Amino acid sequence: MKYYIIAGEASGDLHGSNLIRALKKKDPTAIIRCWGGDLMEAQGATLVKHYRDLAFMGFTEVVKHLGTIFRNLAFCKKDIEGFKPDAIIFIDYPGFNLRIASWAKEKKYQTIYYISPQAWAWKEKRVHQIKQHIDLMLVILPFETAFYQKWDYEAFYVGHPLIEVIQPIKEGQSVTASLPFQTEKPIIALLPGSRKQEISQKLPIMLEMSQRYPDFQFVVAMAPGLDAQFYASMLANYPHVKSTSGHTYGLLTKSRAALVTSGTATLETALFGVPEIVCYKSSQISYQIAKRIIRVPYISLVNLIMNREIVRELIQHALNPTTLTEALDQILFDSNHLHKLQNDYKELWDKLSQGGHASDNAADKIMGFLTKSASQSA
Repeated sequence: MKYYIIAGEASGDLHGSNLIRALKKKDPTAIIRCWGGDLMEAQGATLVKHYRDLAFMGFTEVVKHLGTIFRNLAFCKKDIEGFKPDAIIFIDYPGFNLRIASWAKEKKYQTIYYISPQAWAWKEKRVHQIKQHIDLMLVILPFETAFYQKWDYEAFYVGHPLIEVIQPIKEGQSVTASLPFQTEKPIIALLPGSRKQEISQKLPIMLEMSQRYPDFQFVVAMAPGLDAQFYASMLANYPHVKSTSGHTYGLLTKSRAALVTSGTATLETALFGVPEIVCYKSSQISYQIAKRIIRVPYISLVNLIMNREIVRELIQHALNPTTLTEALDQILFDSNHLHKLQNDYKELWDKLSQGGHASDNAADKIMGFLTKSASQSA
């Protein structure tokens, strides 16, 4: 089989790489071409475009880069037609992927979505596009099957792929849990995101905390797709703050607490059992637009999955040194809060562990679907 896989950010690269591994295990002759990153390429896929060239955050930022986005769409279509895959697999990244999916269905390609667009959060009408253009929907959050059922569309829950990634690290079966430096102080991890725009908004506020907590070692997890020089100006006034790239999971295994931007990193941090504060700040225009159209009560996946606030969210103006200090004091020194948080984290782990390995389940579903489709068209 020939697969064309499109992922547009770091988390998609991670989950795409594990899906590629599972597909190749079940189909050693599989030929895979992808948009993604180093991890997908390392699993044997031919990398067409790196996600660092695709990631634009926020409404105003997307408008500024419309020309690049349209050129990428045209190039992707041409590349798919040259490759002629048996199936196109989309991983999240909905603004781009749903446009390609619409075109792909017209061209009679088999279309599969792994890791659903968050239509339950905003742009719920995207479900109409999904029903029309996606042949197979595989979801990784337990509540998503019921959401799609409401729209009379069948989606299959395959489990959450982070469990299979994090479990062996927590059990000491992986060398990933390492850091390139040593420190005697307890660590507070700073995970400011993977896109330049979001890092520039949040990291300076996070760094201020290092001056208020001198007994802790603050460490910045740099995004793998960004050059260290990008961080240099922000870190210049904080020589005591360390940074690392490519060791985020090792960092989390050794951290007492973490300040984390919204997104997959909030869930990763919770699954490692690290007390966290979720930090979100964007341009004022982007924030005002988002506030009016996003329909969910929380911005972190942790709270959304649990359907209650178990980690503190500091959004826009609430993300300031005063409130951040208050929240950090709680997750560092309030033993009652920490005990409750660990119980909530255990419940979260149990919810997402049900069903086994997501990548294997997804590969089985994909191959079963394609085999059935081929027999029906024969």
